[in-house]
Amino acid sequence: MMDRETIRQTLIELIEADTGEKFPDLDDAKNLRDDLGLDSVDVVSIVLQIERRFRIRLTHQELENLVTVGDVLTLLENKLAAPPPVEPFPASDASAA
Repeated sequence: MMDRETIRQTLIELIEADTGEKFPDLDDAKNLRDDLGLDSVDVVSIVLQIERRFRIRLTHQELENLVTVGDVLTLLENKLAAPPPVEPFPASDASAA
């Protein structure tokens, strides 16, 4: 499992790549919109990159609750610590017997 600081460094890389700005001090209290200047397009772009990088899916409800860097880090920690969803077995075809 990734620790919070590793996730933070990855988040910094993604935000810097998206915005073209440097964010050397990305503490948990930083507001995504007010402190980092991210608009809704930036947030969507970064979320898509997060999903690809970490191979997870974030729901619309989860995204609505993301206000600070700490919110993002906590969500990612929880998602990455959760066991992967179990795929149901395909229904067997009774006519094949």
